Amino acid sequence: MPVILVVALVCASSIAAKDCTRETAQDVITAPAHSPQECLLMGPTLVAGAGRSEDRTTYVKTLCERRR
Repeated sequence: MPVILVVALVCASSIAAKDCTRETAQDVITAPAHSPQECLLMGPTLVAGAGRSEDRTTYVKTLCERRR
């Protein structure tokens, strides 16, 4: 079982990147990863596959988290 999650947070552009969290995000997209390297590679792919258009009112922040 993968122990790492790729997390993509879709946040309003009015929120600073340091304040973009699961609680403040408009949308949270997750996927499992088997290693930190896979997580780093999957982050942009996850966002692209989610169908997020080039919306100037939001941005995406990707994270790698340990699965709880």
